[in-house]
Amino acid sequence: MAASAGPEIERLISLLSRLPGLGPRSARRAALTLLKRREQLMTPLAEALADAAAKVRACSACGALDTRDPCTVCADGTRDPGLICVVEEAGALWALERAGAFRGRYHVLGGLLSALDGVGPEDLRVADLVARVSAGGVREVILALPATVDGQTTAHYLAERLAASGAEVTLLARGVPVGGELDWLDDGTLTQALRARRPA
Repeated sequence: MAASAGPEIERLISLLSRLPGLGPRSARRAALTLLKRREQLMTPLAEALADAAAKVRACSACGALDTRDPCTVCADGTRDPGLICVVEEAGALWALERAGAFRGRYHVLGGLLSALDGVGPEDLRVADLVARVSAGGVREVILALPATVDGQTTAHYLAERLAASGAEVTLLARGVPVGGELDWLDDGTLTQALRARRPA
């Protein structure tokens, strides 16, 4: 950082650079934009951050982030309580809601099992999920976890834990994305697409 920048600016850049997708250069550009446009951007952003920090919390039922408990999804009586979609984080829940294709309930794990990072079942909301499903009334648990080593490990572990519950445990289909060109796809995606093929 240039010597002419004060500690307040350095702190702002440092905090911004901790956000996903923002490195030191992007953080400097974002800080400069915020400082140049205080009234239009910086002040409203500071108010929104303070408001969110004070009001947003995790839903006690599913773990989603919301300003109410239970969250908006859990409180929606039109949703099917017999379907639970398990996701890694709230961002995946938001993506599924944006698609509008799922009308059941969710369960946010809060991460994935990872031996390298020292994340075990006790660090996630696994026990809460098992309790929800074991209480009855759940027909299907959809494991909507990333197609990564940690995601697959977590899915396998959850399938084993839920095996005795009587609920069907399913995985999201993997393969060719909508609008995808075969010659642009990696070998793993093509292999999964062939394995998960269905009747035309």
